[in-house]
Amino acid sequence: MRNQRIAHRFRLSIGMILVLVAALGSFYLLELMNRADEDMQADMRLNEPDYIIENFSFVRMSKEGKPSYIIAGDKLTHRPIDDSSEIDKPRVRSLSGETPPLDMLANTARVDEANSRITLNGKVSIDRAASPQAQSLHLATEKLVIFPDEDRMETDRPVKMKLGDSVATANSMRANNATRQIHLEGNGTLVLPPRAQ
Repeated sequence: MRNQRIAHRFRLSIGMILVLVAALGSFYLLELMNRADEDMQADMRLNEPDYIIENFSFVRMSKEGKPSYIIAGDKLTHRPIDDSSEIDKPRVRSLSGETPPLDMLANTARVDEANSRITLNGKVSIDRAASPQAQSLHLATEKLVIFPDEDRMETDRPVKMKLGDSVATANSMRANNATRQIHLEGNGTLVLPPRAQ
């Protein structure tokens, strides 16, 4: 009889210890889930914009104190988590000394890397008027990455370019506005106007 009581108490003690361990484990898991949820909400708050500007215009000055380029748009949303900005209906004007300005339009843009890279997306269009030094230029693509401080641009998407009366198409492009060099790559075509008599 005494042995049965001891065995019964032993089984009861083991059962209570198991229930206590399960309760502590459940409490620990609940705390882990709450912390993960708080961390996720903190990350979401970090990605929230810290300011939004509508109908804005931003002028970047050159080292000589002259306007280098102008970025304007319908709406600018700045995100502090990576110091980037998203722009709706961006308009970019690149101003260089001797050549006419390049005017660029797109549906959206992303400005990052301390304003040294602008990625234009959706119906990207570039126009430069003719001048005594250069023919008129029109370029169309779906994505264009601009490095304004280096006065160059590139795309890995199909591009169509009209320079004067010549038309060229390609799968990608790299261009340097300062040196006036354009590299078209991939399957493409080039249509030249007839020579003047």
